[in-house]
Parts: sequence; structure tokens; C-alpha cells
Amino acid sequence: MDKIIVIDYGSQYNELIVRRLKELNVYSELYPSTFSLEDAKNIENLKGIILSGGFDSVSDHSLSFNQDLLELNIPILGICYGMELLSNYLKAKINPAKNSEYGRSEIKVDNSLPIFKNLPLNFNVWMSHSDSVTFDDLTNVNVIAKNKNDEIVGFSSSNLIGLLFHPEVNNTDYSKEIFLNFIDICNAKRDYISPSFVEEKVKEIRELVGNNKIILGLSGGVDSAVCALLIHRAIGDNLIPVFIDHGLNRKYEKEELEERFVNKLGLKVLMKDFSNLFLDRLKGVTDPETKRKIIGSTFIDAFKHVASEYKDAKFLAQGTLYTDIVESGKGGISKVIKSHHNVGGLPKDLGFSLLEPLKTLYKDNVRSLGKELGLDEAFLYRQPFPGPGLGIRVIGDITKEKLDILRDADFILREEVAKNHLENEIWQYFAVLLSDKTVGVMGDNRTYSYALAIRCVTSIDGMTADFYRFDYEKLAKISTRIVNEVKGINRVLYDVTSKPPSTIEYE
Repeated sequence: MDKIIVIDYGSQYNELIVRRLKELNVYSELYPSTFSLEDAKNIENLKGIILSGGFDSVSDHSLSFNQDLLELNIPILGICYGMELLSNYLKAKINPAKNSEYGRSEIKVDNSLPIFKNLPLNFNVWMSHSDSVTFDDLTNVNVIAKNKNDEIVGFSSSNLIGLLFHPEVNNTDYSKEIFLNFIDICNAKRDYISPSFVEEKVKEIRELVGNNKIILGLSGGVDSAVCALLIHRAIGDNLIPVFIDHGLNRKYEKEELEERFVNKLGLKVLMKDFSNLFLDRLKGVTDPETKRKIIGSTFIDAFKHVASEYKDAKFLAQGTLYTDIVESGKGGISKVIKSHHNVGGLPKDLGFSLLEPLKTLYKDNVRSLGKELGLDEAFLYRQPFPGPGLGIRVIGDITKEKLDILRDADFILREEVAKNHLENEIWQYFAVLLSDKTVGVMGDNRTYSYALAIRCVTSIDGMTADFYRFDYEKLAKISTRIVNEVKGINRVLYDVTSKPPSTIEYE
């Protein structure tokens, strides 16, 4: 079986490259930046290498390219930071760009070259960099792509190819075609068939758990629901799904969860109210990372309390996804973007063996898996809701009053999205209560109330996202309803930032 491997330089998207290759039936694995020529020689049928992006600039000299790998004489594709590494080897100048590029950007390519074969001359790609690459000597270098500022964003030289943009993300046009072209360049056979994830995980869970019980935190979201159904298929009623009410849920969340999981799916769910404990511990806390870690550790304390009733509960299961791990700085050498409560908040003395059967998957993988497990599409495409809940959508300190204000505003947004049948157009839509108050006027009286931000994004896997182009009339109606119906808000803002440079959540 032919292989193309990916070397990890800290990109948020490095596992996404591996996934793209496997989806195209070429086996791939992720290796650390210390990957050596000796390591390569131990891999049978190695046909190509991809150098991932990274969080630093090559000028910082933090991570280097092992030039011994050139002895393999196989195609090497450098993406973003990986392109900079190859450019550096070819004696290019790498300097801070006049204008950083984040998000969608149009490029012009030389489609006579194999990497852009059968592609148009101009198309949009996803950028995430702040450097520029220039060559004093182009004798052995072909410039194959430029941006609108006429700067180099792609080159080739012998068996080396550099792309300053990210072809692995869905926001890049012709992403699949670029990878297919690279596979052809590598002369790699597309003979890899991915095993059934369900069969593989069910067998793995049964062997690992035996007759022990598993406690699972059920939030009502897609991730934990799919995780619950997968584990239930493996061990049946030895799964104990627990809903911890942390007081940070959306309006009617608890009632909807009971209807869906208890009444429709027939799971025996324990409903436990720990809202006072969570709010007490969060009192006066404003730092987002501290919030997340408090919420994570309090979840564990709550689970420990529940688990004391089940002496044979040896495992704690979570619907952790690969996106959570990467953003928490646990994916290879990637940096912390934000600690997810189920990753960054876990104490060392957990008291359970942690079971995370979905941790190598992205959101769209989970939805496909959920469909295979029998979940209906209306639920599968329900928008994601973070484990810390509204705790990270109230900016600054958290109080019950602020939570109630946000709950009411968020409910209006969700109601209007549903009325206009936009659920399948917008990947995630929610409201954020900002920490500052602003002056307003209502009924000829001065008000001094909170500002509310509305965040609506389109995405497939959550690794990148773009803001939704909302119809102004519909947006105006949402704003009018919120300021008229929710006491405590006198200003509504709409967020028009992509990911990157922003994240989807504010905290």
C-alpha cells in the first residue's frame, strides 16, 4: 500500500491533511518535526511527504526542515510554514509581509504545471500567514502562484512544491483537485480502504471496558449523543449517561434533552442539578481560560459525586473531538488557542480512566457517524453548543442575571433562524453578552444596558469558518425583537469576522 506522510510543524490543520489523503484512498500518518531519513527508510512504499503549516515564522528558527530527506528523491509539498521551510532551503528571503493574509484570498496560478492541472487561472484559497517569500535567483525555481498584490504564494523546484495557502481546508476552492494532483505527482496508488469506524470502536470499547460501567456526560449536543450511542452499542446498559445541569444552558435545553434522549431514544439518563456549585465557583471570575478550567474541574467533581453511587464505574466518557484537542494545544506541537473544558480542565487525579472514542474525528465525521448509528438528520445538523455553555458567551464575570438576559436573547435568535428555515445554511448561530454597557434611549429615557453580539458562521468541520451573509431585513427584525423583548440590552452588533483570525467562540 502506497503512503504519503505528513510532518507536523504545529498547524491547527495538520490532521486535516492526513484525513484529506485518506478520503482520497491514500494511506497517511502524522509524524513529528524530528522525522528523519532513517525514519523514512523504515516506511514501506513511501511515495511523498507533506510539510504542514505552523504557528511560527521560519525567521524565528524554532523548527527546521531535515534536509537529509531530500536524498529520498520523492515529491515534497510544503504548506504555509512548510513552504517557508522549503523556501529557506532554496535561499529565499522570508520577511514580515506588508499585509498579513487571513481568510479567503484570490490567487492566480500557472495551471500548466502538475499541481494545478485542470484548474482555472484564478480561484479563492484560504490564507493564514504574516510572512512574504521572495527569491533573488529564480534560475531553478518556478513561481506557480501569486496573490492580488503580486506576491509569491506558490513555487516549484525539481521535486519540491510550496503553497503559502491551505489546500486542506474546505474554504479553498479545488481543495480535492489539488490533493489529487499531488497524489498523481507522487505516482501513488489510491488503494487504501478505511475500516468501519463503528465496528472498530465497538470492538475496542468492549475489550477495554469489560464488565465495568462507563459514566458519560450527556450535554444534549451531537458529539456527546453520538458518543453515547456508540458506547451503548458496545456495552448496553453498562453505560450511565448523566446530564449535569451547570446552570449555563440555553433556554429549554434541559426539557429538550429529556424529550430527545429519554422519550425518543430510550436512554436511561440521570438528571443531576449542580447549577449552584458551578455559579458559586465562577463568581467574580473574568479570565476565559480560568473559566474553562473551573467549569472542567467542576464537571469532574460532579461526575465523581455521581460515580460514588456506582462502585464499578471505572471510566469517564466524553465526546471530545480532534478540534477540541488541537485548540487546547494538545495536538502535536500546536499552540493553545483556547482550553476546551473537556481537555484543558481535566485534573491529573481524575479518578477515572478517560474514554474518548471520537477524539480523532471532526464535526462532519461525527455527523456521518451519527447517521450510521440511526440519529435523524434534524438532530444531526443541530448547531454545536460548547461544553462550558453560556459561561463562555457571557464575557467577563458571570451572574444569574446576565445568564437569564443572554438566554432570552439567544432564544429569539434561534427562533428567528428557525422561522426563516436557515438552520441548514448557518452552521452555528448564537448570541454573546458583552461585558461593557452602552448608553441608549428608550421611550425618551436614557438607558445604560449591555451590548449583545450575534455570531453566525458557515463551516463544515469547525477548523475554519466564515461569517454568514445575513439578509439585512431578517437581521433587523432579530435586533428589534431583542431590544424590545429582552430587558437589559440596548444595542445589538453583528460579527463579520472569519476563523482565522477569530475563533468561533469569543472565549
